[in-house]
Formats: sequence, structure tokens, C-alpha cells
Amino acid sequence: MICIPGASGRLGRMVRCFWHRTDVLFLGRRDAGPGWLRWDMLTGPAPFGREMAGGVMLCLAGGVPGGAAEPDRNTDLAMAACAAARAAEMRHVFLTSSAAIYGAAPPGGRRLVEEDVPAPLTEYGRTKLEMERAVASRRGDGLGVTVLRIGNVIGSDALVGADPDPAVMKGLDPVAGGVGPVRSYIGPGRLSRVLEALVDLALAGQALPEVLNIAAVQPVAMGALLDAAGLRWRANPPNPAVIPVVALDTGRLEALLPGLAGDGSAQDLVADWQDWQRRRAA
Repeated sequence: MICIPGASGRLGRMVRCFWHRTDVLFLGRRDAGPGWLRWDMLTGPAPFGREMAGGVMLCLAGGVPGGAAEPDRNTDLAMAACAAARAAEMRHVFLTSSAAIYGAAPPGGRRLVEEDVPAPLTEYGRTKLEMERAVASRRGDGLGVTVLRIGNVIGSDALVGADPDPAVMKGLDPVAGGVGPVRSYIGPGRLSRVLEALVDLALAGQALPEVLNIAAVQPVAMGALLDAAGLRWRANPPNPAVIPVVALDTGRLEALLPGLAGDGSAQDLVADWQDWQRRRAA
């Protein structure tokens, strides 16, 4: 059995669009559909118990970049998820972190690996790092926990939003050869399938890493994404504070699930995003 707290959020909506299985319990702070259970993770007990023994929790609850969440919200939500999973004798919990915890790219163009020392530059990244450290301090009690450091998800960030207006001219910082910042992305469908496959590995009892980068194999220039999506863009004035390239090393993910995250090409990412758009509209 699988339970997904935070299923009504941005990532939760993607998962619900692509998952088609009967062993999932969706949870949210408010009722969001037939079969859902309400759970305010910060104020109330979990609405499940030993019936979830041996199951897996995919916790998608958390603050979002630029959101108004309290600084410790991510930590409190993660700790509540782990406490509920332990009480129900679940076998594994997945928690969502972010590539934002890494901060600047390492020297020499090297990709960011899970062993790199985090140095977040944003409040969002700092709260995610606090969450990771709090969870790490409680490891070793029999509950498996994997922190997922997710890269940019096309369709959920400000670059190519859920409903972009082709008449709007996007502005990109003129870095990385004039094609805008380069980042590690993943598409909505690819992400949903990666999460589902990881959950199935956990249900099967496979040992999983404590930290896992989640993104397509190759990073992509934001200008290339906008071109592939048919959206117009221009170069902004130079901004020395912008990090030209932040690329995640996904060797650990590829060893577990070869090819499932996609190659990271602009065409593959845009096609995935467009498929999600069609599914949402159906």
C-alpha cells in the first residue's frame, strides 16, 4: 500500500495525472476527491494506522519556491511524515527536497553529486537543507528514508508554466553562450514514472540510497526549452549574480532506473509537458 501526503500540490497533481493504480491512498489538508483522506500534518494525527504496515509513503507536502511557508515548515512536515510512517510500521518514506540546496555549481563544470556539501543561496534551499539535516539525525531506527533532490520540473516553474501565453516575451539572463541559464530538468510524466518506479522498488524491499538526485540525464538551456515550446524570449541585461550552469549528476538514479528520467533534450521535455497538458484537459 502507498500513501501520498500533499497529493493536492503541484507535484501531486502531476502524479495523479499519470498514475493508474488502486493501491494508493491520497491525503491532503482538505478533501480533494472521492477516496481521499484529510490530514493536516502539522496539527493532527495521521488518518491511518497498522493497515499501512509494510507500505511506502511518498510525501509530496512542503513549501514551494517563492511561497509564503514558514521557515521550518519543510522540516516539520518531513518529521511528521516519518513519525506517522514509523507508527504505522511502514517500510520506507520518500521526502522531496530540491536541487536548490546545492547552491552554486562546483568549479570546472563538474556536475553536482549527492555527496557534495550543500551551500544553498536561497531561503527555499536553506529550508530544504534544514529538513534534510533533521531527518538525517533520526536515521537508524529501521525506517528507510530517501530524500529526493528534484531538479526543475517543466510546467511547474516560471519558465514554461502550466498555461503559458505565447504572446508574452520571456526574458532570460544572457549566460551560457547567450542561450540562457542551463539547468537540470525533468518532465511531468517522466518524474511521475520515476517516482512510481522508486516506490515499487521500496515495496519490493530493495535497498535504496539515502539521497537521490532526480532529473533527466543531460541539462538543458532555458532558451532551447522556450524555442522547442514555441515561446518567444529575449536576453535580459547582464546579471553577474546568475549562476550560468547548475547540472545534477544522475548516475545513481540511472543505475537504479536506466533511461526512465529521459535524455533531457528540449524536444523530449516539451513533448512530455505537452502530454501532461493534454491529460489535464481530458
